[in-house]
Amino acid sequence: MAEYEDAYWWSKDGLRLHYRRYPGPEGKPPLLCLPGLTRNARDFEGLANRLAGRWPVIAVDLRGRGESAYAKDPMTYVPLTYLQDIILLIAELRLEKVVAVGTSLGGILTMLLAATDRERLAGAVLNDVGPVLDPAGLERIRTYVGRSQNWPTWLHAARALAELNATVYPDYELADWLAMAKRLCRLSSGGRIVFDYDMKIAEPFRLPGGEGGVDLWPALESLRHMPLLLIRGQLSDLLSADAARQMRERLPEMRYCEVPRTGHAPTLDEGPATEAIDALLADVDRA
Repeated sequence: MAEYEDAYWWSKDGLRLHYRRYPGPEGKPPLLCLPGLTRNARDFEGLANRLAGRWPVIAVDLRGRGESAYAKDPMTYVPLTYLQDIILLIAELRLEKVVAVGTSLGGILTMLLAATDRERLAGAVLNDVGPVLDPAGLERIRTYVGRSQNWPTWLHAARALAELNATVYPDYELADWLAMAKRLCRLSSGGRIVFDYDMKIAEPFRLPGGEGGVDLWPALESLRHMPLLLIRGQLSDLLSADAARQMRERLPEMRYCEVPRTGHAPTLDEGPATEAIDALLADVDRA
């Protein structure tokens, strides 16, 4: 496992936010890894273990997740506030360029970052997300996000996740579900296994438009003419095949990878995804 440093920065509203920093060569833009709605920095362990040493990697815990502080006002759990937090991190670390790697919500933040500070991006990966989100996937997410659960052992947690996500990762075995449980969950002070996020993140997400809040097509267009990769799970219920097709038509230079027998969202450890990411990073090197 690659070594990393735990580090922190402060939001405008006084929250102490956490990120993992994996070392890499000076002069290369770091991979700024932005997780999905209920995920955290641990979601990118596989990517970081594979690439650290060749590329710097910064894996972020958004507010209310992982080791980042929980917000007093749940209505700050929205993309524009997350974006403000990320911009502050980039400024604090004095990063001239980054390669944004965004899964789901993290991909929305990547598009918004392109719209507000395009020159900061050396390249981008959008993992199973686009300007149009499939209502079926959004409804599925709403059925579980913010629903507090706990289990006596990691095995119980893994089995619960397997039941919830059986159609998302149909080929997963028990070891895969255990690994997912340890990325998604933590051991509480009461000795139970619980989800590692503030249940209140669900409050704004359940409001109309809470998943994005703005028209993202112009934001996607801001990624034009830079190294760009779209990854889609073949079974995704959040990024439809039609939406992916429209994105490719609008941005014909964009690389595209579809991960077989995988739903929302690929872990970025799958063979097709790792090959596509390596190709994207080669494009960044050439650029």
